[in-house]
Amino acid sequence: MASENDLTGGCQCGAIRYRIGGRLTKPHVCHCRTCQKAVGAPFWALAETDAASFAWTRGEPAWFRSSEAVERGFCARCGTSLHFRYVGADRLDVALASLDDPEAIAPEQEFGCESRIAWLDHIGSLPRSTTEATTPAAALETYASRQHPDHD
Repeated sequence: MASENDLTGGCQCGAIRYRIGGRLTKPHVCHCRTCQKAVGAPFWALAETDAASFAWTRGEPAWFRSSEAVERGFCARCGTSLHFRYVGADRLDVALASLDDPEAIAPEQEFGCESRIAWLDHIGSLPRSTTEATTPAAALETYASRQHPDHD
């Protein structure tokens, strides 16, 4: 049974959902090249939990073994990267952006900095805008989300 303190999350299409009944620890971003490739982004934001506190509530991910030591869980239907775990470990790392509340836990450390992309140092100084401010109204009408809502 879920408690009000449980964290929930899932993939973009809703085929996979999960619940975390324990704490997330070691929140971090990883800049290593395998994480960059796994998520198609400059880094991956993750936090760790023990497997006993974690449960799939809808579907289960496909797994890609990116090295002898690591496997990565993702939705085979929509491609969302969800999890990282060391093979045989009793802990796994959850993608922070896959949480229903992606601001529930903030990274506190960076790993894999040997592959950190240099332009990240300047990202905070770039001009900012919203989607609505830079997209014609007619185009915005076509942006209706097919994404699963951030709740069950």
